[in-house]
Amino acid sequence: MTRNEFSQIFDGFDNMHILVIGDVMIDSYLWGNVTRISPEAPVPIIATTQREDRLGGAANVALNIQSLGATPILCSVVGKDDAGTILRDLLKERNLPSDGIIASSKRKTTVKTRIISQNQHLLRVDEEEDKALSTDLEQKLQQHIADLLEKFKIDAIIFEDYDKGTLTPASISYAVNLANDKGIPVLVDPKKRNYNDYRQVTFFKPNLKEFFEGCKLEINADDQTEMLKAGKAFLMEQEFDQLMVTMARRGVMIIDKQSHHFIPAEIRNIADVSGAGDTVISVSALCLASGLEPFYIASIANMAGGLVCEYPGVVPIDKQELLNECLIKLAK
Repeated sequence: MTRNEFSQIFDGFDNMHILVIGDVMIDSYLWGNVTRISPEAPVPIIATTQREDRLGGAANVALNIQSLGATPILCSVVGKDDAGTILRDLLKERNLPSDGIIASSKRKTTVKTRIISQNQHLLRVDEEEDKALSTDLEQKLQQHIADLLEKFKIDAIIFEDYDKGTLTPASISYAVNLANDKGIPVLVDPKKRNYNDYRQVTFFKPNLKEFFEGCKLEINADDQTEMLKAGKAFLMEQEFDQLMVTMARRGVMIIDKQSHHFIPAEIRNIADVSGAGDTVISVSALCLASGLEPFYIASIANMAGGLVCEYPGVVPIDKQELLNECLIKLAK
């Protein structure tokens, strides 16, 4: 593609609406200094200097969509608790719509607290409830999905699955059928629990660990022939249009029914890999909705994942920075 074509595609993101369905959470950070070891146990004592709450999980996908210029529509279930209030306040601060957020006293809002000193990640504390939604909440979520698809002109749907119970086989099937009826592409960032419940979706993006565990594979990840064979078999079995496996230092593998590509890993100064998967699926959704070929989807998403890893903490992609990379590395 030419430089002008890349610029036009990135400008086109501004007119898109992406529905993000899945597990939202708060990424909480405690920063401080460690100067001594506790006399009570051989553990460091951290004197905290700052705390910050950020949107995480599916909400971080929404932030990435927003950073790329598009409008994210978030659909999820949170608790009627203090963390749920904080999450809705964070959505409001970032001008993200909360039309699809359901608050329930039967759920607990997920909070992941990372404790950091001198840029070292010392500990993470997870407060969560990961059992599947009750039947009544499941049905309420499905109705929300249907209502949002009627209210907004949706260009793509992302399932952001963190195994926290928001997404169930029944809701997945319900939403995929609705999307397919309306001709809306569906992308999936999976986890283990529902891995094989995603069928007939447009784009499925596991990482290497998820791919091996979900498909019960015992092959050499460095053997591209074996990887391609396993990927093609899974794509055909699940009736996907495209399968993209992110493989860290090995780069990215993308397969459709006609072609395949192995994209080398980006050479970066890695500060933090947290949230990179959220960025990759967000960029993939907008590129797919723009009609890009699999090679360009994988290449641009791979760049984006590498860029956000250069920053500490979970941060959304910078649109101009990503466009500049595309113009340098991909434009003809």
